[in-house]
Amino acid sequence: MKPKSNIVNLPVYQPGKPIEEVKRELGLDEVIKLASNENPYGCSPKAKEAIITELSNVSVYPDGGAAELTTALSEYLGVAKSSLIFGCGSDEVIALITRAFLVPGDETIMADQTFSVYKSNADIEGALSIEVPLKNGVHDLDGMLAAVTDKTKIIWVCNPNNPTGTIVAERDLISFMDAVPSSVMVVLDEAYYEFVTDESYPQGVPLMEKYSNLVILRTFSKIYGLASLRIGYGIAQPEVITLINQVREPFNTNRSAQAAAKAAIGDQGFIEECCRLNAEGRDFLQKEFDRLGLSYFPSQGNFVMVDVKTSGKDVFDKLLRQGIIVRPGFAHYPTYIRVSVGTPEQNQAFASVLEEVLREIQAPA
Repeated sequence: MKPKSNIVNLPVYQPGKPIEEVKRELGLDEVIKLASNENPYGCSPKAKEAIITELSNVSVYPDGGAAELTTALSEYLGVAKSSLIFGCGSDEVIALITRAFLVPGDETIMADQTFSVYKSNADIEGALSIEVPLKNGVHDLDGMLAAVTDKTKIIWVCNPNNPTGTIVAERDLISFMDAVPSSVMVVLDEAYYEFVTDESYPQGVPLMEKYSNLVILRTFSKIYGLASLRIGYGIAQPEVITLINQVREPFNTNRSAQAAAKAAIGDQGFIEECCRLNAEGRDFLQKEFDRLGLSYFPSQGNFVMVDVKTSGKDVFDKLLRQGIIVRPGFAHYPTYIRVSVGTPEQNQAFASVLEEVLREIQAPA
């Protein structure tokens, strides 16, 4: 059996290590996972109630078009129902976009350190990924514009960027969109949209009225706390959504996910509280890094990427042995780790253990 030649050496996505695996491997009773940018406060009680109610329908196929969720989200966002598509996480919407629009020989542009799923899905379709280096952890929009050719089909802008947490400001995004050819799709990935507190951050949805080539991605996995249910969505012009829908599987989101997401939209008080708590936790971590003399990218997500001034993988391993899971392994930033914002207790525990680990590494042999 011969696979596609372009997938033979494709790296497999490596998620953050599960708590259960770490406990089993290292014989630990308590483990704090700060690796996958999950909401440490869980999900809305209303979402939990909706999940319980849906258990009685577990034998029934979901609504392939997610009609009730579509109605609720369209009303909340102020967009047409025909401008929405749902996926098994926003990851699937990314895959659907590449399946619908990329063919071998096409080019797609992204940052050199950003969400890896853009490149992996472009690779699957045989497209060439042009990776433009970040500038101080921020998308180099001028560099991305300079990379546009007549073969360019899609440009990916992760805002806030994963893993750096940095943002593209509104005025910069508008200038960029004004310069991008209308034939080139710009995918604005706003997975961490709800965590942003910086007033310079752009509101992507209103920009769609001016830029018909703009597609926005969001998710219920992060601040909404529904990561295990795998549901995200895309917002675009109806004609674009129609094309993406043509390559979507019939029942790609399940009943519990649809019901929980609909209920979660109706509890914005929970989201606002999570945003407030995250901002406090993010500020705490950044102040701790200042105290330890560590540089970091100023984040607007629910994570911070910090330079530990030594091998990030080594620091990860030492933290792991003390029951703290973070994220290492960034090709262009080998001395960095990414840590998710946890509860105050988790953040304090991480900061204390990190200080111990760094002291151990720096101690003379």
